[in-house]
Amino acid sequence: MDKILDIDNIDLKIISLLNEDAKTPYTEIAKKVFVSSGTVHVRMKKLEDMGIVKSATLNIDFSKLGYDISAFLGIYLEKSSLYDTVIEKLKTISEVVSAYYTTGNYSIFAKIICRDTNHLRFVLDNIQKVEGIDRTETLIVLEESINRPIQFFDKEK
Repeated sequence: MDKILDIDNIDLKIISLLNEDAKTPYTEIAKKVFVSSGTVHVRMKKLEDMGIVKSATLNIDFSKLGYDISAFLGIYLEKSSLYDTVIEKLKTISEVVSAYYTTGNYSIFAKIICRDTNHLRFVLDNIQKVEGIDRTETLIVLEESINRPIQFFDKEK
């Protein structure tokens, strides 16, 4: 928890701006935050060293690459003690793009991306063969209405 104390409003503003667009040049961020680009660079290095900033990612429209189906998968485990084993197997299935250990009905909640329904069926068959998985429930995404980073500051302030 002590690491949080090393974060100030300038750090949070830098994070917020880069969270909106990771390709924003440090010089542009510096102008918006009213510091030098060198300060932005030093602050980013500090945030990376602290493990707060892990990487910069792209926001990809997978449908334009031929992957038209996104689905969420609720995974029931035979026993919760099998979580580590199951998650290691799921990591080998490239269509599984994220997975979470959760409370509630499912032990694991995962997101998968597939080309079409035949590909989805193939991926689901592979997932359901993973030792330790009892059963799954699939929820196909019809539309992604919100996909945004958390806002640390109100843009109007």
